[in-house]
Amino acid sequence: NNNAYSTKVKDLDELKKLVGKELGISKWIEVTQENINVFAKITEDEQWIHIDKEKSEKYSPYKTTIAHGFMILSLASRFSYDTLTIESAKMGVNYGVDRVRFTTETPSGGFVRGRVCLIVCEKYGVNAKYKLGLTFELQGQEKPVCVAVPMTIAYE
Repeated sequence: NNNAYSTKVKDLDELKKLVGKELGISKWIEVTQENINVFAKITEDEQWIHIDKEKSEKYSPYKTTIAHGFMILSLASRFSYDTLTIESAKMGVNYGVDRVRFTTETPSGGFVRGRVCLIVCEKYGVNAKYKLGLTFELQGQEKPVCVAVPMTIAYE
């Protein structure tokens, strides 16, 4: 399946049965130069490769500006939210990333989406810890932009 879709489960017991399965694919999101510039300003990471179109066209191997890797990684929560709903969960807390690897760059004007699968779901009483396998796909490219394993605690 290559179309955007999401999974809805009634509770954490139902989620646990989906370990090893794909949960969803988000819609494509454009990475605009404006988004890149705002991220650069907020994070105080205003390197020319991100914000200077003229210099990038001249010196960058990509011939355009590129998004910060952590800007792309910051979409993990959105992609998780867009692809998984746990009806009984009162709160979910993202408590980090178990693994992350940036495999290629995202050019300004590129489109990314998240493909999400469930790697682990461990129950602790009525609550659970789960890890998602999140592949950040770049439209028109076979190689993903980033692969990550965000970790979440869900409270019922």
